[in-house]
Amino acid sequence: MASAPTEPDLLALATRVADQARPGEQVEAFVARSTSTSVRAYGGEVESLTQASTSGVGVRVVVDHREGFAYAGTLDEATVQEALEEARDNARYAEPDEFNGLAEPDGVAPAELDLWPKGLPEVPTADKVALALDLERATTGRDPRVQGVRVAMYSDGLGEAAVATSTGIRVWDRAGTSYLMVQALATQDGETQIAGGLSVGRELEDLSVDEAADDAVLRATRLLGAAKPATQRVTLVLEPRMTATVLGLVGGMLNGEAVLKGRSPFRDRVGEAIASPLLTFVDDPTDPRSLGADTYDGEGLARRRNELVRDGVLQGFLQNTYTGRRSGTASTGSAARGVSSTPGVAATALAVAPGQGSHEELLATVDRGLLVTSMAGLHSGVNPVSGDFSVGVEGLMVRDGALAEPIREATVASTLQRLLLDIAAVGADLEWLPDGTGGVTLVIPDVTLSGT
Repeated sequence: MASAPTEPDLLALATRVADQARPGEQVEAFVARSTSTSVRAYGGEVESLTQASTSGVGVRVVVDHREGFAYAGTLDEATVQEALEEARDNARYAEPDEFNGLAEPDGVAPAELDLWPKGLPEVPTADKVALALDLERATTGRDPRVQGVRVAMYSDGLGEAAVATSTGIRVWDRAGTSYLMVQALATQDGETQIAGGLSVGRELEDLSVDEAADDAVLRATRLLGAAKPATQRVTLVLEPRMTATVLGLVGGMLNGEAVLKGRSPFRDRVGEAIASPLLTFVDDPTDPRSLGADTYDGEGLARRRNELVRDGVLQGFLQNTYTGRRSGTASTGSAARGVSSTPGVAATALAVAPGQGSHEELLATVDRGLLVTSMAGLHSGVNPVSGDFSVGVEGLMVRDGALAEPIREATVASTLQRLLLDIAAVGADLEWLPDGTGGVTLVIPDVTLSGT
C-alpha cells in the first residue's frame, strides 16, 4: 500500500488548475486519490484478494452561467490540462442557468477532525488476509448449527482529496476506514437461515473478530424455524440497523435535489411536525464516531452538523451550492461527488439522537410486537414521492416483553410519514454502521403485519 499522502501534492495540483481562470471565468479542480484492500475468505482459503489504487481530477468551468465539466483518471499534468480545456469547450455549448456558479468561502470553520488511521497504511496484507480467515473459522466454530459462511470479508479504504477554486477555496483532507463482515449459514431440519455480523472502525485494532462472528451466529440461529405469521396489528420494534435503514430512506427525501424535482413527500413542510416529538434526526459529518465523517464537502466547504428533524419538527433540507441558491437558502456543506461527476447532494453521517432506555428495556415494554431484523424490497416497496411503504420483513415476535418465535414471509405496509409520527420510544443504544449511519432502537405501535 502507498505511504501516507501529503498535503502539498494534491492541493498544489488543484491550485495550479484553479489559478488558470480567465477573466469572467470560474474554475474549480477536485483532485482525489485512494487505495483499498478487500479480502474474501471461503472454505478456509482466500476466495479473492483485491487491492486497488485510483486517482483523478474533475474540472468545472463556469462562464456566463454556463457550466462545463470534464475529468481525467490520472494526475498527469498534461492530461489534467486537457481536462481543463475540455471543460472550457463544454461550457461554450451548455445551456445557461442563472443558479450555476462555484461555491465561495462561507465563513464556517472546519471541525478539527483526525480521521486518518495512523497504523492502517502500514499493516501488511498478510495480516488482513489472516483476519478474514480467522473470521470464517470463528463463525463456523461457535454453534453446531452453523456449518459454513456465505462470505467472510475484511475491507478497508484510505483516501485524500483537495479542492481549489478561483473563488477562493483551497482545502485538503484525508480519511480512512476498515470493517469486518460475515454472513453465517445456520442449518436445522433441512432449513437454512443466513444473517450477517459486523465490526467497524478506523484502525485494525478497532475491529473484533469475536464481535462480528457472535453477531452473525446469533442472528442466523435465532431465525431457524421461522414461519409465516398470521395477519395482525403489532408494535414494531426496529433494531438500530433497521432504524438506520428506514431513516436512510427518509434522509434521501430530505435532499435538496429531490425537493427541487418534486420527489419528496416533505417538500413545503419546513417548520411542521413530520415525526414524533421524541425524534431528533441529524446529518453530522463532524462526528468522528461515524465512518462517514469528513472535514470538507465535495465543493470544499466545511462540513457541519445539520439538524434535519428536531423534536419531530422538520428543520430544513440538505443542500449543495446549486440547490441552495435555487431554493433561496444556502449550501449546508452537503455536496457529494467523485472525480467523474459534478457535485450532487447526499447525507454522509445520518444518525438519530439517542433517547432513553436500552434495547432490552424497550423490548420489555412491548406486550405484542415484532422485532424487525431484516427488510426486503426497499427499493421497489418504498415510493419516494408519496412515502408509501410496503416491505417484506423477518424477525422475532415479542410477547409480554420477551422474544418469541421467529417469522418470515411477512409484509409491513404503511407510509413513512405515519411511521415517523407514531414513534413511541427512542432508545439510547446508538450503533454505527459501515456506511456511516447511526441507528437506535425505535418502538412504533399499531402497525399492520400481513401474513397468512
